[in-house]
Amino acid sequence: MKRLQICALFTQRVGFLNCAFERLDDVGIKRTFPMLCLLTLSRSVCAEVGMLFRGIWTLRRRCCTGPLLLLGIAVGLFYHTVTMDRDRSEFKSSQRDQRNKSAVFEYKLLLKNPERLISLLEASQRDGFVHHSQRSCEGKAIILTGQHAPTDTEVQLYQRVLQQQGYRVDQARYAETSASLRQDRRDGRDWSVLLCLKGSEKSCLRKINFAHPQHYQRVNIIPAFAGAFLDMGGVCRFLTDSQLSGVTLPIRPSACAFSSSPQEGTPNTAEYQQRKPITHSDNQGLNATVNVYVLVTSATPLTAFVHRTALVKTHLDETSYAIELQVFFRERLGLLLSYQAIDHMNHVISDILKAALLSTKESSSSPRCKLCFQLMTFSLHYNASLRPVVVKLQTDLHFDGMKDPYFDGQIAKEYMLEDVLKLLFPVCNSEAVEPSSPLNMQEETQKYGVCEGPNGLCLPQDEMHLLRQFNQHLKRPGPFQLLYPISSPPDDLCHDLIQRESHSAQDYGWRPALMALLQELSLYYTRRHQTESSLDEPKSPEPSDSLSRKERCVDPHLRQLYTDPPMVLMPTFNAWMKEYRAEVPFDVITIHIRPEPVSPHCHIHLDEHRGPRMANYPVGLGNSRINILVMDESEVEPVVMTIYTLHIYRESRPSLPMFDEYVMCSFVQDCGLVVRPDQPCGLEPFPGSGEAQVSPQPCLSGDEPGRWVVPCLSCSDNRTCDWREVAWQPDSCYHPLLDQPQLQTCLMNRKVLFIGDSTNRGMMYYLMERVNTTLEDWDKAHDTIVYHNLNQGRTIVSYSYYPQFWLPKSQRPTFQRALQQLLERSQPLENSPQTVLVAGGVQWLNLNHLRTIQQVLKREGLENIMVVVKSLGMGFHLPVDGIRSLPLNGVQEIYNVNKNILESAKHLGFEVIDTLSITMGRYKEFLQGRCACHFHEVYKLPFPTAASQRNLKILRLGGESGNPANVQTGPQQHEDPSSPPDVSYHVKGPVNAVYSEILLSRICVNHAVNGTIRQQ
Repeated sequence: MKRLQICALFTQRVGFLNCAFERLDDVGIKRTFPMLCLLTLSRSVCAEVGMLFRGIWTLRRRCCTGPLLLLGIAVGLFYHTVTMDRDRSEFKSSQRDQRNKSAVFEYKLLLKNPERLISLLEASQRDGFVHHSQRSCEGKAIILTGQHAPTDTEVQLYQRVLQQQGYRVDQARYAETSASLRQDRRDGRDWSVLLCLKGSEKSCLRKINFAHPQHYQRVNIIPAFAGAFLDMGGVCRFLTDSQLSGVTLPIRPSACAFSSSPQEGTPNTAEYQQRKPITHSDNQGLNATVNVYVLVTSATPLTAFVHRTALVKTHLDETSYAIELQVFFRERLGLLLSYQAIDHMNHVISDILKAALLSTKESSSSPRCKLCFQLMTFSLHYNASLRPVVVKLQTDLHFDGMKDPYFDGQIAKEYMLEDVLKLLFPVCNSEAVEPSSPLNMQEETQKYGVCEGPNGLCLPQDEMHLLRQFNQHLKRPGPFQLLYPISSPPDDLCHDLIQRESHSAQDYGWRPALMALLQELSLYYTRRHQTESSLDEPKSPEPSDSLSRKERCVDPHLRQLYTDPPMVLMPTFNAWMKEYRAEVPFDVITIHIRPEPVSPHCHIHLDEHRGPRMANYPVGLGNSRINILVMDESEVEPVVMTIYTLHIYRESRPSLPMFDEYVMCSFVQDCGLVVRPDQPCGLEPFPGSGEAQVSPQPCLSGDEPGRWVVPCLSCSDNRTCDWREVAWQPDSCYHPLLDQPQLQTCLMNRKVLFIGDSTNRGMMYYLMERVNTTLEDWDKAHDTIVYHNLNQGRTIVSYSYYPQFWLPKSQRPTFQRALQQLLERSQPLENSPQTVLVAGGVQWLNLNHLRTIQQVLKREGLENIMVVVKSLGMGFHLPVDGIRSLPLNGVQEIYNVNKNILESAKHLGFEVIDTLSITMGRYKEFLQGRCACHFHEVYKLPFPTAASQRNLKILRLGGESGNPANVQTGPQQHEDPSSPPDVSYHVKGPVNAVYSEILLSRICVNHAVNGTIRQQ
């Protein structure tokens, strides 16, 4: 009897234990049963087990031993436990079935009422996923630059837009070198966006494969596409998959090849048979290659959009041009057929995307990156058919073949990237998102379904987020149009693909419902946009004045400043910063610049009100400045709204200091511009031993043949030369260098008249500085100017600018008139070598000018004065916008013209200076000026220098009939003459110094006998 009581107590404890486990288990699934039910079940179980034990105890007394009794008890308990688990499982299964039936019922209701579906999605976004919005607003975006420099405009675009959208942006070259990815506190899961630019794709894929992104993390690479669109021996990899056997796709097998071009070849005969020709005679002109830009926002399930802008090249065009797809098809096909063409285009691209996904594991398994997105370029070939063939497929954006491939392609790409970023990452404002109260959440749950949370769709969190994102994209598509899923019934071509996709989706019960909801959303918004577009049809504009139709420049700022080659701006470009600096190496001699405004209603002009919108600028040595004017031209008088300034510093030629062991090298011309094809170019050993040979014979003329000589470690590498020691060396003589006393004596009681352009003016200012030690007055004179009291009042210098090219041809003074005016205003003149006339310029001088000089001087009784002809020089050889530019054969012809000028001038008894031979070897060393012809520059000294004569009296005459005006510069008469000057200038430029010194030696040829002998 005692054993029976122990057994009853044990079974009673076991019954309560089972009840406790059962309650805990039910709590685990959040289903709480009444405690009364559990106690009743426990008592019934214990009673049954007690009755069983009584029978066993009676039987044991008769025939059973103790161990056998315990074994029977254990078997009984095990059986009862299994039975209870089975009953509980059946109960849960019935609960799940009931919930699924309710969910299916909700799907059917939502499919019939899309407004309710949209309301539900917006409610879930507002209530159930506030933490996601907060995470996005506080999230981090990581840009892997790869091959791009951090200063590239594309990288700056990503950073600028993401920061505007509320992200903190970090940069690294690769995922392995990113501190944000390697040192994340939560196993690399605190970033929200990972953007992998060209060159970092493999690093990105390794990151995705190693740590699957979370549902809120987005990457701009879809791993499934990385392998599907590889080139496998001239065939796209996904086309070799056995699942696609028997499926006909409108794509060239070699479309994935990296080297193939969209314009190369034509589709084969089999591809033509897939397409139905257009029978309408007016539509035979659809013969073009169209680049379509696709944004795949999700791979599983597939959702994709197409940008409205395409790149088109017809069979009649030499270059591609950007145009809206609908506009292109409407112009070529008409309104009705244009819609059909777009539908066929969408089906072709969708079929290829689905086929690529079916060939990967992600079509039948959980994707590694749910919200990964991909930008793609589909090159479609049309040949008198509405059904195109894909001839090129690229997994990024390409804008090849445009008229300006660098600027047009880069700008179009960045505009499209900005559209993508704003679509995928809308501006987040976590403060505006407030969670609903628990009471409202409970009401939403009761209203929209029996599933947990506010969504009521029984979808996993990732899929719910994807559905909500798809709704947002359709609601505000911007310049994108839906590509897939499409609401229209599929055609025969993709029927097999859809069947296979549906079959693979059966493994996940939520996929059919999710696809149905996506299609219902696409259908709803398609109808909605069609209705809105029909209501907003543009009306025919009323006739009005053209100026009244111009819109005002409301936001007068630059969006970006593009340069070719790219320059590193300091500071980094910001629309609100107005001044920038940049440095370029010596070999960069031109910069193509194109500012892009924020608003298309703002107009850009460079340097002046009527300057070009974009231009190719020559970059001289030292500092150059470009002004960028943002103007409002909506009124009759354009208004400058904003001015940006770009300062460019071009470095000098790289140079090494001269060592003890060196060789002398020489060159006549640079290999970058071969002016004389009969002569070698570049460095070559100079004849002689250690140093250049010096002949004791002074040169008899300023055009003696010569070459540049420079010390180098090796004549095969110009980077080993000491370019500070480069000198002009005539082949068989030398040009004497006069010291200042000799020069002052030579110019005493003489008048030097200059007529020519700015290169001639540069020689004049060099002469004035050499005579006076300093230059205290300088002006870019474009008229007639006379300097008195030079050389202690014993030398007069006058200058007249010619030709005045900025005036209309009918108003330009002739050379004869300009020369006569200069002679008249320099009177009195002595008919002897005491009067010197220096004439010449860059490339305007010809034989007629020489004859004019002779005739005018003879008529004025000045035939005995000294005339020095400065010959032609290098210039106008660079492709610069707004001015003439000589091709290579034109530059070579200039050399022949220059040779004739020199011979004719000497025949007339004039002195000459061959500036073309001097400048052509160092044509890259030009200074400021768009003509690339200035080898001098006048700049202000930071501290005034002592001068032998500081009072310069300037006689300036503004025009042909202008009255003389005396302008006193320097100290006024009541000031102490010994006081230091207020300002001083210096003429720099080693090339200008060389031919200016030759000019001085020719002017002072009779005073140079005792001069210092030095190589020029």
